[in-house]
Amino acid sequence: MARLLSFPLSFAVSVLLPALVAAALWAAWLGWDQHRDVHPDGTTTGPYEVWQVAGLVLTLLVPVSWAAYRRHVTGAVLGTTAGLAVAAWWDWSDDASGLFVIGVALVTLGSLAATTVVTAVVRQVQQAG
Repeated sequence: MARLLSFPLSFAVSVLLPALVAAALWAAWLGWDQHRDVHPDGTTTGPYEVWQVAGLVLTLLVPVSWAAYRRHVTGAVLGTTAGLAVAAWWDWSDDASGLFVIGVALVTLGSLAATTVVTAVVRQVQQAG
């Protein structure tokens, strides 16, 4: 009986932990920068700089690789993707145009693809070694 109860709990932790880490990393790298940069010619960029997004991606490699190495494939892929999707939704949902939904969908699809590739590579290397 105890073993049956520990499986759902360990599964939930293996998914929730990467989700929380992903959301926290989003907040650390992207959550504080909310202003667009206006250039002299009137064009705007932002609110994020390339180094912020690169930092988020690179730091996410650690928890995704760790979870994949520990054989928590669902957590590595779905947990991280869910954490980033929720963080993006929270961060962008004040957009009055409603286009933030497209951005959240793109973040979700991109993170799903990237975490799947990273997880597959880590598992392949682990099985080969």
